Amino acid sequence: MAPCQLCPPEAPNRAILRRPKTLQPVCKDCFFLVFETEIHHTIMGYGQAEQLPEKAKHLFKRGERVAIGASGGKDSTVLAYVMKLLNERYDYGLDLCLLSIDEGISGYRDASLDTVKRNAEQYDMPLKILSYSELYGGWTMDKVVAEVGKKGNCTYCGVFRRQAIDRGANILDVDHIVTGHNADDVAETVLMNVLRGDMPRLQRCTAITTGQEAKALDNLLPKTIKRSKPFKYVYEKEIVMYAYFKKLDYHSTECIYAPTAYRGYARALVKDLEAVRPSAIVDLIYSGEAMAASLSLRGRRAESCSRCGLLTSQALCQACMLLEGLNKGVAKVELRA
Repeated sequence: MAPCQLCPPEAPNRAILRRPKTLQPVCKDCFFLVFETEIHHTIMGYGQAEQLPEKAKHLFKRGERVAIGASGGKDSTVLAYVMKLLNERYDYGLDLCLLSIDEGISGYRDASLDTVKRNAEQYDMPLKILSYSELYGGWTMDKVVAEVGKKGNCTYCGVFRRQAIDRGANILDVDHIVTGHNADDVAETVLMNVLRGDMPRLQRCTAITTGQEAKALDNLLPKTIKRSKPFKYVYEKEIVMYAYFKKLDYHSTECIYAPTAYRGYARALVKDLEAVRPSAIVDLIYSGEAMAASLSLRGRRAESCSRCGLLTSQALCQACMLLEGLNKGVAKVELRA
């Protein structure tokens, strides 16, 4: 392979890979450095297309307790590793912990939770595990699928997981949640919302941080906690390569119910676009940001769910509505994940 383009030109190392988004040949050390530095720049707010006040661009405040959503997969494992690394390197002053959700998927979640437990020891972070069963009256994803079938099951899982993370974060008394959603994930979500014509969701999915709208309702218990995506501009392929070259311990098996999800079709289209144009993923994100910024949407007033107390825009939140349907034996899958 060609010499590394990031090394000093007088003594470049041999490149071991081409960066997927730029096709730039880089050596291992330069790849590690540029990967970590770009995430640091995202955290500090450099180069964001979002129209935010200067003070709001930094993802974190010194002294915040931050929960890392941990599934044991490559994204969350690399996120935990890099957050610990950058927190120490740049002295963010964050108190980091891991939060994991057990959806109750036999043959899949048990193995990934074992990985999360090892990560907690490897990175010396406290870990909290919550299960759907304890949060939702005995319902697990296996039971949900047995009740509603495989079509639409990801809707239930997505809604329940988001609420479970909020509830877990309240138990841990954290100020901020970070998740491993990467550039591919965001591009897929942008595409899905464009295809659905769902502009309000497009506006939310392109934001690197959500939850600030809940500040006026901080007196609610449980409170809605700010969430951020430090990997918003990081390609999935680079996360895989970083995990591989760093020899990180992660679980690589896909969820057994994932192949039936609508997202899979969006993912295939994004991959096809990337094969033709490597920058297609970030191009989709930037396009989504531009569309969201140009929208003049009247936001629905946030209020407390009458049943669970979490933030919602209607009398009952989506999780409580879905749970009510399950308990009554009437599946409601028209809600979008």
